[in-house]
Amino acid sequence: MKDAVMTTATKTIKFDAAHVLTNHEGLCKNLHGHTYRVDVTVAQSADDTKDMVIDFKDLKKIASEVVCDRFDHAFIYNTESEGEREIAAVVERYGMRTAAIPFRSTAENLAKLFFGELKSRIPGLYAVKVWETADSCAECRQA
Repeated sequence: MKDAVMTTATKTIKFDAAHVLTNHEGLCKNLHGHTYRVDVTVAQSADDTKDMVIDFKDLKKIASEVVCDRFDHAFIYNTESEGEREIAAVVERYGMRTAAIPFRSTAENLAKLFFGELKSRIPGLYAVKVWETADSCAECRQA
């Protein structure tokens, strides 16, 4: 019996954004920003004989439309948090970008969000990894 082999292709995109983590005990309860790195991985199905999983240009275009167009240089805020809504209102009043989500903006939640939004647009989507710093990331992937 041969070992199962899976071929994947990954495209990395980056965006800059600010956020706060309401009700967090550490420093991240304060307004701060990250240069987020998002790795989008597509898996080739076992019966696919093509020599390319996906065109990297196509993968970058879709990932950028879904992630960067909405979140780049924005204040990401939790619509369930009164404090974050107030900060967002001030940011918007001064003509700056916001990105509303209905949960805390942890790397884990962003990975789940991006995976869910990309799944319908990218056949074979396998994983989305969100890097908050150079050595800290969260991943959401196909089970």
